[in-house]
Amino acid sequence: MVDQAQRRVPTVPSGEWLKGLPPATRLAFHGGAAARAAAHSVWGVAFSDEACRANAHTGRATLWMGPDEYLLLDFAGASASTLVDTLEGAMADVPHSLVDISHRQFAFEIGGPHAATILSGACPLDLDIAQFPVGMCTRTVLAKADITLWRVRADAFHLEVWRSFAGYVTGVLTEIAVEFYPPR
Repeated sequence: MVDQAQRRVPTVPSGEWLKGLPPATRLAFHGGAAARAAAHSVWGVAFSDEACRANAHTGRATLWMGPDEYLLLDFAGASASTLVDTLEGAMADVPHSLVDISHRQFAFEIGGPHAATILSGACPLDLDIAQFPVGMCTRTVLAKADITLWRVRADAFHLEVWRSFAGYVTGVLTEIAVEFYPPR
């Protein structure tokens, strides 16, 4: 039997504006309306029909990534294999794709009164609350790294980042944040 590689969540420098989030199960899901309905019956979180919107409930989230494409996040600690088996069972009769991408990326939160300004230093999106409201999510770039950005509160963003970009992304954000949070 082959041993699965042990991967650790990258270290994120913690501060009043930046914190690493615990490991989560991440699933890339592709499927039409029938697959979404079948998955929803066991996933328990609605799949948004509105572009760039996320839904969250009881430790799980469903992020719209594109037509018929979603990122499923489980923060409650369920094993990826159990979630995949359960979802695959519910969708057995409908075309879909479900891939465990838990080891590919990690997450952290940028929060506080300057969160949008700090992100705007390296992200090309208009992050004003009127343009990027709570619940909005999208794939974008932060400097030269691909990220998934989700506004979870008026003053906080959830970032999904590929683990190989951990040092780069946190380094860029730390440089920008020095203006608001100088080193002590």
